[in-house]
Amino acid sequence: MLTPRYALVAYVRNPVGEFVERLRRQLHPELPHLAAHLTVLPPRLLKGTERSALEMLEETCSRVAPFEVALGEVETFIPRTPTVFIRVGEGSYRMRELHEQLNTKTLAAQEEWPYMPHLTIVKMSAEPQAQQAYRVAHQLWAHFECSREIQVSELTFVREDEQNCWVDLAGVPLGGQLVS
Repeated sequence: MLTPRYALVAYVRNPVGEFVERLRRQLHPELPHLAAHLTVLPPRLLKGTERSALEMLEETCSRVAPFEVALGEVETFIPRTPTVFIRVGEGSYRMRELHEQLNTKTLAAQEEWPYMPHLTIVKMSAEPQAQQAYRVAHQLWAHFECSREIQVSELTFVREDEQNCWVDLAGVPLGGQLVS
């Protein structure tokens, strides 16, 4: 049985999110569908219970005002990993501050990679496929005409129940109380 990992994300439920989800299905249709999201805390094991993690999230997030970020350019993590993403540009410092405030206590983890705010488009199985996905994503993103701004007002605490299958546990509003 899989030891559950947990993460904290901000779902992107606007035209940018729809664009990324369509593009992901186009580039890698065999992948399970994951909702478009900004990752605040990458997957990790808990150092305590789900309840203690939720209590810590609620306390910390209640003191953080909602904020906006703007997306920048399409990039890749090649050669580290065959992942194509859109970098968070304006407001990325707010994402980093939030990551630092929440990567503590029950949710503390040594990150595998330095934290960089981004919106993953797709993780491919090999570098050549990622290079091709990057070219397609770069071209389509260049023609995306809707707003590239994302309002970050609620985070979602998620658990990996099986590989690539994440379950929402609770919504955690910024500047407010826990949402069941």
